[in-house]
Amino acid sequence: MIRVTTRSQSGPQSDPQSDPQQDKRSWHPQLLNLVPLAFVLIWSTGFIVAKFGLPYAPPLTFLILRFTGVLLFLLPLVWVLRAPWPRGKQAVHIAIAGMLLHAAYLGGVWTAIKLGMPAGLSALIVGLQPVLTAFAAPFVGEQVKRRQWLGLGLGLCGVGLVVANKISLIGLSWTAIWLCVMALVSITIGTLYQKRFCAHFDLRTGTIIQFIASALVLLPFAIFAEDFSLDLHTVTWTSHFIGAMLWSILALSIGAIFLLFALIRRSAATQVTSLLYLTPPTTAVMAWLMFGEAFSMVGIAGMVIAVIGVAFVVRK
Repeated sequence: MIRVTTRSQSGPQSDPQSDPQQDKRSWHPQLLNLVPLAFVLIWSTGFIVAKFGLPYAPPLTFLILRFTGVLLFLLPLVWVLRAPWPRGKQAVHIAIAGMLLHAAYLGGVWTAIKLGMPAGLSALIVGLQPVLTAFAAPFVGEQVKRRQWLGLGLGLCGVGLVVANKISLIGLSWTAIWLCVMALVSITIGTLYQKRFCAHFDLRTGTIIQFIASALVLLPFAIFAEDFSLDLHTVTWTSHFIGAMLWSILALSIGAIFLLFALIRRSAATQVTSLLYLTPPTTAVMAWLMFGEAFSMVGIAGMVIAVIGVAFVVRK
């Protein structure tokens, strides 16, 4: 992946302990090339996890348990490794970005699906993120080339074709639509906010700050809307639920998020978000392998178009 043309800008400076060139040198070149692929594969399992987890717990309760699990895993690791903690304004910026990327985005999408939003339609709405990010790219000093605009359009068309046969308006509520749009706006702003104000920080301690902030934001909503309590009486502890929770904690909230933050550090925001066009096609293949869900020739064509679109955005 390469960067789009970047203009110099005035703004908050990165933590001096986190040099972007040093970040790049700390990665093996071949590993750098695998980061986008690994991110897409792991991130695409999000809807699979929702399919396994949401029948057994309310969405916000599931997310609070997920965030808590991340903290229980990372806190001892940070203590043993004596990882440096962000300080002052940088910690505040990290917390704000985390609330947008985790609490608002995941809370919105998962609650919308629970309220009857079809997964295909939610994927299409959230699929607008790369386009919104491209429009807002000047705010982080980036320019989007004509070739990349073409790629963004192709990617969105491809996503639409992939999810076309899964879009239904039956039982759809305005609340679910509003939540999905809120999630779209939140992840877009969160990506740009982190790119501008706090792109470089220790992932271990920064992630802890983000998930603490996100859990605190979701907690009052879970108490009010889902009758959340410490006895977790709204949770049904099945093997499917436990498996989904463990995967959410280790693969999605730690693995995928670390990869996403690494991409935000080294690549332009438009390039990073364009990878999300590959999520619906990858999820469709996973659903076919795991659940036998069929997809049409139109869906296959959409996958090809989405891949071509992403290639237009990220190619040299």
